Amino acid sequence: MKRCLIITGGKLDLSFAGSFLGQETFDKIIAVDAGLEAVKTLGLEPDMIVGDFDTVKPEVLAYYRRMEHIVWDTHQPEKDETDTELALLKAQATGCTEVVVLGATGGRMDHMLGNIHLLFPCLQKGMEAYILDSQNRIYLIDKERTFNRREIWGKYISFLPLTEEVRGITLTGFKYPLHEKDIEIGTSLCISNELVGEEGAITFTDGVLIVVESHD
Repeated sequence: MKRCLIITGGKLDLSFAGSFLGQETFDKIIAVDAGLEAVKTLGLEPDMIVGDFDTVKPEVLAYYRRMEHIVWDTHQPEKDETDTELALLKAQATGCTEVVVLGATGGRMDHMLGNIHLLFPCLQKGMEAYILDSQNRIYLIDKERTFNRREIWGKYISFLPLTEEVRGITLTGFKYPLHEKDIEIGTSLCISNELVGEEGAITFTDGVLIVVESHD
């Protein structure tokens, strides 16, 4: 598995990021526009820097321009894709099979929602993709999954339809179980569930779900 870390320009708890990165290893680091400032504060040297650089401080750009090993992927501000989407495309193009995105939540809601939707083409192409912050781990599933209490991000697990309908949801090992339930986009039925034991599982027959593992 080839793991990629993307740090983009949303709000990022640097204390959380430092602690998380101290426990993880990545094969590639991609910094995205203003996320480069967090990268510098965290003492990281990215392999690639992506963006139109309309929101990053000039002195931070100058600092990394001196590093010859870094690949720069520079774009005009007027473009069809966000900088985060461009970074995800680069991760896919370089053969990454798992990507973790920091700095994709907080700040502007349009960017946060857009970033969650960017997980969908990753799912379609078979690349595991996760958005992380200090309280949440967000990802998509289109098939059954087992959850282990020791591995989930927090106390709560929520499931939200990304597609118009998700059919045949069965939840076992959860505080609020379901049996072959169809849910449509726009419902809050599967918000804030919890495991009752060490493991729980979800199965469903059709559709795509947003999974949010979280804690207060």
